[in-house]
Amino acid sequence: MYIEIINEEFDPWQKLVDYKKSQLKDRKNIGACSVFLGTMRDINSGDEIKSMELQHYPEMTESYLEKISENTIKKYKIIDTIILHRVGLVSPSDPIVLVATWSEHREDAFEATREIMEALKSEAPFWKKESTDKGFRWVEPQAEISEDMNEV
Repeated sequence: MYIEIINEEFDPWQKLVDYKKSQLKDRKNIGACSVFLGTMRDINSGDEIKSMELQHYPEMTESYLEKISENTIKKYKIIDTIILHRVGLVSPSDPIVLVATWSEHREDAFEATREIMEALKSEAPFWKKESTDKGFRWVEPQAEISEDMNEV
């Protein structure tokens, strides 16, 4: 399991390749990897978004991300996970989040990646403030999570 909160631009694909080479190169039981990459859109609720500031409480957020990962590993028999999440000032098209899971079977990897993303989107302690032509506004969490993730 690897979790990183990043306060600068990053190359998600390079991070993924580097992690796989350093941590998973000798794992012969991996049959599937599911990857989700989230980037910032330039439009939200019909308004043009110039930038977005992501804020968090480091210890609380890292602890929450660890629990999300641990629960998912147990539930879906995941071999490993990586969660990278951006904070600070983000521009349209910048990567914000990378989630990857590795498992023996694709169904477990797909479901685990989706569940991690739903928890990140709806429950993780990140706060987003968008800059629009109309000023600044806070973004409310939008996705619903599964009942299993309420235990986190």
